Amino acid sequence: MEWISGVAGGLVLVLVLRSILRTLVVPRGLYSLLVYRLWWGLRRVLCLFAHRGGYRSIDRAQTWLAPLMLIGMLAAWLGGAFLGFGLVLYAFSPLSWSTAFREAGSSLFTLGFASGARLRLSALDFVAAATGPVVIALQIAYLPTLYAAYNRRELEVTLLQSRAGEPAWGPEILARQWLVDTETALPELYRAWERLAADMGESHATYPVLLAFRSPRPYRSWLVGLIAVMDAAAMQLALTPATAPPAARLMLRAGFTALRDIAASVRATVDTDPAPDAPIDLTYAEFEAAVAMLEKTGFRAERSTEEAWPHFHGWRVNYEAVAYELCRRCDAVPALWTGPRDFPSEPIPPLRPTDRQPPAGRPEVPPTRG
Repeated sequence: MEWISGVAGGLVLVLVLRSILRTLVVPRGLYSLLVYRLWWGLRRVLCLFAHRGGYRSIDRAQTWLAPLMLIGMLAAWLGGAFLGFGLVLYAFSPLSWSTAFREAGSSLFTLGFASGARLRLSALDFVAAATGPVVIALQIAYLPTLYAAYNRRELEVTLLQSRAGEPAWGPEILARQWLVDTETALPELYRAWERLAADMGESHATYPVLLAFRSPRPYRSWLVGLIAVMDAAAMQLALTPATAPPAARLMLRAGFTALRDIAASVRATVDTDPAPDAPIDLTYAEFEAAVAMLEKTGFRAERSTEEAWPHFHGWRVNYEAVAYELCRRCDAVPALWTGPRDFPSEPIPPLRPTDRQPPAGRPEVPPTRG
């Protein structure tokens, strides 16, 4: 019985150490079974409490997903270490089960209320005593990295709100630029989101728990924003190939590469090299309606809608399937052109602000000082 306990305890400790190294230490985007299981389990539990309340209820419930995952990770590691050291102490001593686990807990959490004169167990007690603070310290050091990546991401998502509305939508980005004559700012937007896509591809693949961190506003989402910017770039390249900025191509490449890296980190099945004519869920009718909306804002296409569709299709096939899968897993806001969700929902169009320009022929009254 003792040797079985020792082998089992050693195996548990190895698994705990392996999970900690893969999740917190190795900067490689290694798959973490613990993170995935916590994400899957807690997400389903939270959705059960808000399933009938619509997206607003889902969003309120899922706000707690990331904090609960962080607490769950720490509890799982400390609990696993407690179990492993308890089994090993029982195997290498004449202690009873209760006494062995009491001493393991005393050493692991550095409480010091249980001790013994057995010299051969001192090494195990010292290792257990070091394990608890080290695990907690690693978790504490993990948080600034997460929140730094979160802040970089949310800054760009917040800046996108005035360009794309809430929730973001690709055609709306182009429409707003042509409505207010700021289309020359699009190259800068594409360059900013190219860098952000590369940043998110690295940080979110390395630390998948970032996928559970939601934006401060319910109708904002980093994932929906990325899809919107990619759709805007794809539409501009398809409709105006001669005048579309080169930054649009670079942004698209960075965007779907980042999505594939993130999907691979959570083991989502994706086609890394889809054919340009592979089917997509977005229909030609939806694309045609978006182009018609754009033309009303003063946008002038160089290609007809029929001519532009194969080109837009060829761009979107690179990221649509993986984007839809990540939106579903993240319970992102159900924006236009972002696919179905696991909860009942209808696509939410962005709300465009009212035009506040003064009527023609009416002088604008200057503001008065109070």
